[in-house]
Order: sequence, then C-alpha cells, then structure tokens
Amino acid sequence: MAFGASETVGPSVSSSIISWLVNVSTTEPNDSVIRQLMSRAVVSEGVQDLFSAVGLQRPNIGLLSESFLKDVRGLKQKTVAVELLERLLRDEIRVRAGGNIVQNRKFSDKLRETLLAYHNRAVETAQVIEELIAMARDFNAATQRGEELNLSDEEIAFYDALADNEMALRQMSDETLRQIALELTASLRKSVSVDWAVRENVRAKIRLMIKRILRKYKYPPDQEENAIQLVLQQAEALSSQWANA
Repeated sequence: MAFGASETVGPSVSSSIISWLVNVSTTEPNDSVIRQLMSRAVVSEGVQDLFSAVGLQRPNIGLLSESFLKDVRGLKQKTVAVELLERLLRDEIRVRAGGNIVQNRKFSDKLRETLLAYHNRAVETAQVIEELIAMARDFNAATQRGEELNLSDEEIAFYDALADNEMALRQMSDETLRQIALELTASLRKSVSVDWAVRENVRAKIRLMIKRILRKYKYPPDQEENAIQLVLQQAEALSSQWANA
C-alpha cells in the first residue's frame, strides 16, 4: 500500500474549483477575492478550508491527478495557480508523507527551494508552475512505490531510509532492501516504547539490533552508520503511533 493512500469516492470535485477559477478574468475584482480566499484557507485544517469556503466537499482522492494538473496549467491567474499548487503540495506532503522522513524532507526541501527562487524572481511564473507540476508528478510516483514493492507505509519508510544513498542503491537489489525493511519494521515494532529514544540503554540495544540486521544482509559497511542514524530517526517518527496502536 502506498503511504497516504486514500479511498476513491465518486468523480473528483477538484475540477469544480478549477473551472470556477479558469472562468474568472484577471482584470476583474474577483481576482483579489480569490487571493483573499486562498489567504484565509489552509490556516487551521489545510486545503479542506479552501474547498469548504466555496461550498465544495474535499475529495477523498489524490488531488494531484493528471487532469487536475492540466486544469491548473490552464488557469488565467498564473500567480493564483502557483499559490494553489503550493498549498496543495504542502498539504499532500504533510498528509501523505508526514510519517516518512526521507520523502517528507525530500519534497519539502524541493518545494522550499523552488518557491525561494520564484519569490526572488529567479524564475518566471510560468516556469515555476511547470516545476511545481513536475514535482507533483514525482510525488505521485513516490506515493505509489509502496504498492509496487508490496510494502506498507511503515515498511516503505524504512526502505527509503535504507535507500537514501547512491552506494546502497548500486550495490543492493530492490528485493534485498525490501527484505531488510520488512525485518527492521517487524523487529522495531516489537522493541520500541514511547520513551525508548530517551532511555540510553534501550536505545543502545535497538541500535545494535539494527546493525546486526544490516550486517546480516551485507549492507555497505561504509554507509552503515548513516543508515543506522536514519533508521533510528524513522523509528522515532513512528514509535508514538506504534505505542498507541
């Protein structure tokens, strides 16, 4: 299952808000109204407020579909399109990759760098829209990797932690990394508690367990320490929900 996958319900209503925006001329006062609407949205409950504000129900499906991205590209209000993509990407990253520290960091950093260049006027509005659309497609592909590898959200998070360096990717097969991720997830779920990260003796034991699993599968020795640290960080991110399960 891909991380953050959600149940499909009926036709997407995201096209409704896009159609509404497409038909508004940038020369009309409504343009400023749209901006105010978007500024008020996503304050407390993410882009849900944006849909609610125009009388729409937030669809329970991925917003960043190809048809939706195509509609965004066609908006007359290019600066509004940038802001809409920014808010939707932030929300999707938070909701669908919030528990995966590698993917969360990767896409959050990428989004921040893209927007920084835009706000510094290093890139044109049309270009940043294309970059954000490309990022949305990359994000959609990343969310499907769990399904492709037959890994749960938790398992793909550890897989990503293990695969977060070029040498490991070159030297180890996807199947080997998958097997390590499966064993790490099962072992860590049994071992961590709510306060394990601040109990040095428990943390030391878990660190040793991770090292033994990595060596069992011949993980690159010179990449071992970085992998252990990243796996520990990922375990910390998941431990609270494990403890409450």
